[in-house]
Amino acid sequence: MVQIVDTWRMELTIIQKIVVWALPVLFAITLHEVAHGWVASFFGDQTARLSGRLTLNPIKHIDPIGTVVVPLLMLTVSNFIFGWAKPVPVDGRNMRHPRRDLAIVALAGPASNLVMALCWGGVARLALSLQHVSEGWWSIPLIYMGEAGIMINVVLAVLNLIPLPPLDGGRVLQSLLPPRTAYHLSMIEPYSFFILVLLMVTGALSFIMGAPVIFLINLIGNLFGLA
Repeated sequence: MVQIVDTWRMELTIIQKIVVWALPVLFAITLHEVAHGWVASFFGDQTARLSGRLTLNPIKHIDPIGTVVVPLLMLTVSNFIFGWAKPVPVDGRNMRHPRRDLAIVALAGPASNLVMALCWGGVARLALSLQHVSEGWWSIPLIYMGEAGIMINVVLAVLNLIPLPPLDGGRVLQSLLPPRTAYHLSMIEPYSFFILVLLMVTGALSFIMGAPVIFLINLIGNLFGLA
């Protein structure tokens, strides 16, 4: 799973940004990966369970470089965060209908992010409603955290649905294509990271993701009455 986040709160200090983003990011990457493992387990593949990855402990899912070092480094020098978590191991050979089941397993990750985005919308709405009670000392940080949770999860859901292996959208496309075509698509996987970086640097990634990200964020914002 890949993470790309635009940190839009420029008035926050670096410490405040870390505090606001830490919990939403940890929940986003942990539940995304666990969702893959849970659904794989449901379809008969216990690889993730046997490797100890069906846990909500974020330490089990953190990639030291991709989840910690790279995001922190980028947070200090730019308004853009790029990183990744350790993928949950899945083996389609243990499933009764591998092609169909692997597609559903892949979709479980983005689906979990969309559910979390809705949950964070509820958190932000609740914090807004209680501002007069808290006088802002805890409700305002919680509003910021709710907004961050919406942003990170929507972006992760949309990004991971791009049909490029090893992203979840690529896995779904491989399951839908004829076996020979799916094999040729899988050959792209070693170069996917560089393709994503190129798309990001050229602005093509923002163009691809912009409309669905804005639509979903506005949809959630309107649903919960958030400005």
